[in-house]
Amino acid sequence: VQLQASGGGSVVAGESLRLSCAASGRASATTDRAWFRQAPGKEREFVARVSWTGFSSKYSDSVKGRFTISRDNADNTVYLQMNNLKFEDTALYYCAGGRGGEWTYWGQGTQVTVSS
Repeated sequence: VQLQASGGGSVVAGESLRLSCAASGRASATTDRAWFRQAPGKEREFVARVSWTGFSSKYSDSVKGRFTISRDNADNTVYLQMNNLKFEDTALYYCAGGRGGEWTYWGQGTQVTVSS
């Protein structure tokens, strides 16, 4: 499975962005998918995940209520809608794929910068 993330950019606090993660490969439609992020000088942290069916999702407390993860299995793409962005959301965002909480596949990061 190959993952390609896009959609990052620079915004002002309070604005929105939507990240996309396109997947290719035979198993891409049946893998759970997630977003992680890593800010400068910090460890990579979990942001959100969605099951391969799209019926189950989970969020970190820091983004709950502001971010929404979704997937379109017709084109093997997962989205992260990020609303009401805050300065502390600034990070390199990575998409990941796997099963059972094991994230085997990783895409390249896409930078999100939020100015206050």
